[in-house]
Amino acid sequence: METKMNMVDYFKRGLQNYTNFNGRDTRPQFWWYYLGYFIIALIVNFISRAMGSMILPGILALIMFLPTIAAGVRRMHDLGKSGWFILIPIYNIVLLATEGQQGQNEYGPDPRNPAGNSFDFDQKQFHQ
Repeated sequence: METKMNMVDYFKRGLQNYTNFNGRDTRPQFWWYYLGYFIIALIVNFISRAMGSMILPGILALIMFLPTIAAGVRRMHDLGKSGWFILIPIYNIVLLATEGQQGQNEYGPDPRNPAGNSFDFDQKQFHQ
């Protein structure tokens, strides 16, 4: 089970996995990472406009390109889809907002429940 993380933790996790196109990312992992990137982009854009030079947003976009694509690919994997689905306009936004597949899929274990345990409400016990 995933421990409590805040936006900074999710953002750092996204940056640390900048070349990891394998595995799965949950909706919170992706969206908190993306929100962190968006806030940094707003700040960089504001500073850049104040300086009168628009080179900083371009540099930030280059730095963040690979981590953002990797996070999107891992998010598609959580849905059981190929990472190439990230390239389909509008449909990819719908997919990014959709709950991921429960249980293991071809891209790895469920990040919300890596042990694969399920709870049987009738018998009030966990099953593996």
